[in-house]
Amino acid sequence: MLTAPGEQTQVVTVDGHDVRLTNLDKVLYPATGTTKRDVIEYYAAVAATMLPHVKDRPVTRKRWPNGVDEQPFFQKDLGAGTPDWVQRRTIEHKHSTNTYPLANDAATLVWLAQIASLEVHVPQWAFGPRGGAHHPDRLVLDLDPGEGAGLPECVEVAHLAKEILDEMGLDTVPVTSGSKGIHLYAALDERQTSAQVTDVAHELARALEADHPGLVVSDMKKALRGGKVLVDWSQNNGNKTTVAPYSLRGRSHPWVAAPRTWRELARSGAADLRQLDHTEVLARIKRRRDPMTTLTPGRVDAAALPDTGDTDDDGDRGDQPSARDSLTTYRAKRDPARTPEPVPAEAPTPRDDGNSFVIQEHHASRLHWDFRLERDGVLVSWALPKGEPTDPGTNHLAVQTEDHPLEYGTFAGTIAKGEYGGGTVTIWDSGTYELEKWRDDEVIVVLHGTKHGDRRLALIRTKAAKGEGAHGAPKSQWLIHRTKSQDGVELGSGDGPAGSGPAAAGADVRAVHHPAARSSRPPASPATTARTSPPSTASAVRSPSGDDGAGPAWSSGSRARGRAYSAMLATLGKRADVVGGGADEDEWAFEMKWDGIRTIARVEQEDGLGRARVSMTSRNGKDQGPGYPDVVEGLGRAVAGEAVVDGEIVALDAQGRPSFGLLQRRMNLADPREIEAAARQVPAQLFLFDVLEQDGEPLVDLPYRERRERLEALVTENDVVKVPPAFDGDFDHAWKTSGRLGLEGVVAKRTDSTYGQGRRSRAWIKLKHARTQEVVVGGWRPGNGNRSGLVGSLLVGVPDGDGDLRYVGRVGTGFSDAALRDATERLARLARKTTPLTDVPRADTRDAHWVSPKLVGEVEFAEWTGDERLRQPRWRGWRPDKDPADVRRE
Repeated sequence: MLTAPGEQTQVVTVDGHDVRLTNLDKVLYPATGTTKRDVIEYYAAVAATMLPHVKDRPVTRKRWPNGVDEQPFFQKDLGAGTPDWVQRRTIEHKHSTNTYPLANDAATLVWLAQIASLEVHVPQWAFGPRGGAHHPDRLVLDLDPGEGAGLPECVEVAHLAKEILDEMGLDTVPVTSGSKGIHLYAALDERQTSAQVTDVAHELARALEADHPGLVVSDMKKALRGGKVLVDWSQNNGNKTTVAPYSLRGRSHPWVAAPRTWRELARSGAADLRQLDHTEVLARIKRRRDPMTTLTPGRVDAAALPDTGDTDDDGDRGDQPSARDSLTTYRAKRDPARTPEPVPAEAPTPRDDGNSFVIQEHHASRLHWDFRLERDGVLVSWALPKGEPTDPGTNHLAVQTEDHPLEYGTFAGTIAKGEYGGGTVTIWDSGTYELEKWRDDEVIVVLHGTKHGDRRLALIRTKAAKGEGAHGAPKSQWLIHRTKSQDGVELGSGDGPAGSGPAAAGADVRAVHHPAARSSRPPASPATTARTSPPSTASAVRSPSGDDGAGPAWSSGSRARGRAYSAMLATLGKRADVVGGGADEDEWAFEMKWDGIRTIARVEQEDGLGRARVSMTSRNGKDQGPGYPDVVEGLGRAVAGEAVVDGEIVALDAQGRPSFGLLQRRMNLADPREIEAAARQVPAQLFLFDVLEQDGEPLVDLPYRERRERLEALVTENDVVKVPPAFDGDFDHAWKTSGRLGLEGVVAKRTDSTYGQGRRSRAWIKLKHARTQEVVVGGWRPGNGNRSGLVGSLLVGVPDGDGDLRYVGRVGTGFSDAALRDATERLARLARKTTPLTDVPRADTRDAHWVSPKLVGEVEFAEWTGDERLRQPRWRGWRPDKDPADVRRE
């Protein structure tokens, strides 16, 4: 396009427009010798690829007239020398009115290069043909690594964000920014305002931070970014801009904001990924398709959406429903003669006093759950491919479907194969709801479920999808999430039967992703139940006698037919909390604190032959049955009838005392042969201390003393299952007994207290002889001498209230040789390049190896130091029954 070097001024014709070019040999990138001529030729060559991504968008220019070694400046308004043919639009800002160029043709890009506008910045929205500003057609996340992090961490976060955006049905493209990080773009359909898109992006950033506090930060403060990746959601604001795809950057090298493919990010293994310069980008566009072309505004790939069983096989939308009959679409999909579903012939009668809800488990072509709220005489419906979310840190996809008749609220049965939605429908939960907000793009309700208690759910619409939804409107995709609490009230953890509890209102729906929200687990959702305990795959565990004939068979599958329960938790306390100083010792019962793993177990008697189905679930929702077949078998013999019980799995040493170290040998085994061998070497026992349900009757609302009486009458002790005694109103006796037996301590329980599911309560107080603390492993340092090649010490942390994993010290004692080898193998699989821990002293980072903070362990220690470190910590063992989000300072 340009003449040979040496000619400094010339006029070129581009797209029919004359552009005067000057100072062509001026070096704009001194480190590489890249001249203005090179820059102009780059923008001319990349124009056909770049223009679709900047067309009709107001361009803010970042200019380096004297090269990148000098200070740049931003320019919004057009200057006096702007050619007349440059298209432009005017925007009235709060404090000014600016006229911006539109980069709608190659000539404008060449002119921008001529005035040394190395960087082209545009918003996520475009002007319409009449000059009005459209809603955003794309969402952008700027993944910006802090000091100590880089592209590998950005790639990791990009994949995590992609998972969420995929659930929302949004196509995404990564762009290496040409600076330090990655931009992640997703196509939108222009239905949401910039403010709404910003809210969704902010929520997504919070969700990532809550799930990965050692890797992600959503707060803009620089002090918080060390070793982490900032997910900058703010560039979705209608007044903000992002450097455009294919724009040069004003860095030391002529790097480019280069669109990439997900295959590239996966193939590079993140470690080899780097920024691309202008010559590499030009070579790429000659031989491969622009990855950004997949972001076609307004299009949704229906094949990528979950199969919910609620779309026509032929894609036909059916008859357009009239305003008077919102069930027209529902009827068009069903033949009353061939389906057991209710198909009313009359149009629904509008009403505004109904407040019922139902969640139905639907085993169609793919398992999903149907969430329905009564509204205007019908059930407004959403399909939940992954079920209702179980905690505030996780959003699930919700696809709105056609309205259903009110009669569907009690429907359960089997729809014939080949019919629309063919499969089995059961009622997972039902009840009433309190309405807080109902808008076209947001619904907030508090459910009062008969099976799964109270919880507050929010639905936020994200985009349109194929088909029709509520009241004949286009079917749309939403996010559904639950809030942790409101005004201090726990929702979903339950104060009464099946997790029931008082509802409250007024919490901000966007403030739901604080990491602390994970500390109290709500009842399991349908998705959790299906994922961890499929009813058809429960394994059978035979009696140790080996009798495969008439002897009883016990199933260890964790699927529970009734309500889901979560464990009540004790609060660390001291003697004065239960004895003296106003405390009435007679109001308490004192149990031994057993050194094991907590379990909630359900026993279901299958038939009249003594056969029992037993499931055991840990605090973090894992199925424990397959790993402890001896306990499963013993519990099946100990309980007559059906019940849900609470207890501790323990392993006893030679002196008959629970040994957590010994129990480690039973943990994390999957091979049935290894499990069988470990069970012979280290038999496990189950010490029961509470009963939550008996023969279908919830007991959680009964006082402790009555539940205790029920438990003792229910259980017939055997060689595996015990009900250890409680000391009524005699703390000193209990305390001395626990010390004499070498136990951890005691648990004091108010005799009038109900069972508060999933909550840490002052009605249960644990008192310990030695101090212990659960910790999250964030790294390790190699050993020397006989530990050469193995872990020498673990670098551990405890989550704080701000979502950081705060460093609390190094643990190097308490390991056997086998434990060291096991730790080395475990941690090698979790290696990462940056620390997930905050406040690590420089001395402790020397030769440190960092790991993703996914493993929980327990240490014993002397005391907390003044700088919040563990003094003399000693390793006790791994806690596979705990998630990192469950850990808190004792």
